[in-house]
Amino acid sequence: MTSYYMERYLKNKTFYKIQSQSTIDNPDQRIVDDLSSFTGTALSFSLTLVNAAIDLISFSNILFGIYPPLFGVLLAYSLGGTALSVFLGKGLVSLNFLQEKKEADFRYGLVRVRENAESIAFYGGEENEMQLLLSRFRSAFENLNQLLISSRNLDFFTSGYRYLIQILPAAVVAPMYFSGKIEFGVINQSVSAFNHILGDFSLIVYQFQALSAFSAVIDRLGEFDDVLDSNSKRGDQDSKEKIQLNFCLISSSNGLHSNGSMPLSKRVKLLHVEHLTVQTPSEATLIKDLSFEIFEKDHLLVTGPSGSGKTSLLRVVAGLWSFGNGAITVYVRPRGDLEMLHSPDVVSQQVTSTNETIGDSTGRRNSEGVIFLPQKPYMVLGTLRQQLLYPTWTKDSDNLSDDAKQSDSLPFLMRARDARCVNERSKKPTSEDLLQVLNDVSLGHLLSRFDGLDSTHEWSSVLSLGEQQRLAFGRLLLSKPTLSLLDESTSALDEANEARLYQLIQAAGITYISIGHRRTLYKYHKKVLRVSTADSTSTLQNWSFKDVEEDPIYDFSKQ
Repeated sequence: MTSYYMERYLKNKTFYKIQSQSTIDNPDQRIVDDLSSFTGTALSFSLTLVNAAIDLISFSNILFGIYPPLFGVLLAYSLGGTALSVFLGKGLVSLNFLQEKKEADFRYGLVRVRENAESIAFYGGEENEMQLLLSRFRSAFENLNQLLISSRNLDFFTSGYRYLIQILPAAVVAPMYFSGKIEFGVINQSVSAFNHILGDFSLIVYQFQALSAFSAVIDRLGEFDDVLDSNSKRGDQDSKEKIQLNFCLISSSNGLHSNGSMPLSKRVKLLHVEHLTVQTPSEATLIKDLSFEIFEKDHLLVTGPSGSGKTSLLRVVAGLWSFGNGAITVYVRPRGDLEMLHSPDVVSQQVTSTNETIGDSTGRRNSEGVIFLPQKPYMVLGTLRQQLLYPTWTKDSDNLSDDAKQSDSLPFLMRARDARCVNERSKKPTSEDLLQVLNDVSLGHLLSRFDGLDSTHEWSSVLSLGEQQRLAFGRLLLSKPTLSLLDESTSALDEANEARLYQLIQAAGITYISIGHRRTLYKYHKKVLRVSTADSTSTLQNWSFKDVEEDPIYDFSKQ
């Protein structure tokens, strides 16, 4: 079940949509705790039901043979007890549901303190964090008090229900004993049979608290399941999500000028944006009727005031955001083609685009040569080697199989990689390649600082933001995508390091789209897209697209 839910959670960017739109709370807790509780409790109840059925069949004939009216008393007693249990414990399901949520919220608050320890320490925000955490804990504690009160009332009834069983069968059968119709041993026999059968009929009474907790778990998993299903089936049905994003392959063919240069008319188109309007989920317009084309090495700088929709535009190109309307076509090469084009042993090629659509952005973007670098890079859990190889390469499937055999892991816990991605993926870099890239991005000192490529640390904590950004550029140089989207990816770097990184990716033949505010960025780009804050009362376009030399800031940036 864990494997099944994780696959659906990570499919089609569902995890991102849940987080960005706050669809449900604490999906991690539902996968870890709720699934564990569901499987364990379901197994326990199944075995209890089987035992009760066998017990009921075994003792029903005995009790019915002794005194049939006693069997009727038993049914009436168990039905009445069940009804009262349901009445007294009717609030337990909702209280258990809320307890799961509030405890998960409190745990999440503690995790945030751990993940943002340095920022909190710089702010001196310990007292504020203490108050926020106490507020969440107080909410969980108050709900627990109500849960305990409801459980106490139910326990009072359950205890009385159990005690009354001891005298009820004897009281019913006693007149027959005093009249001489049965022997004294029959009374003990009837009490024993009565207790067995009543226990079988009273499962709801005895297990009501466990059942209410189980019901809360089912509700949480059902809610999670509905969200996962709705995201997988939504597709183009959502009226708010009208942006069409297509990825097409580029095929290669020889046919250049004799000097090896590419004819201007045959330049390689990498991105085509047509009448794109970008909106927020609340339908506020960010960018109006945007249209432009990007060809290979037409490095684009996107600039404008904060909140104008620059990052949202990159989210649209990356397939994370589809609120609005219009169409975007991204043209990419299969893995390995970019390396061939810039290899000294291979002559230059003319590249023409085909009309082959290779799938939706959520499933194919990384494998088809588009990589996004956010302002705050993501550091994976693992070694320094894994940081550099992410997300293009993962642990070899052969190694995974060997590990599975050694640890006796179950087959369904081993995930096979997409065969197409493996075939198209370029050769995995060697240790020498990784060392060279680390030196190129001025991170060679990390090897001595952290004892080599295979050391494991909490990288988001031990590396500065500037080092993390340089490491992200190292990933870019290794994977050599067709198109790279850079969202203020050098904001924490000095101008010298910024210049070095841009020169490196230019030399690698990577076409990039950058978001930035520094004037120094103009010299590394050929096109500029300036976006202004949209005016809801105006129908005019709020953007301009031009060569960087035509922008008035360009001349100033060269001074």
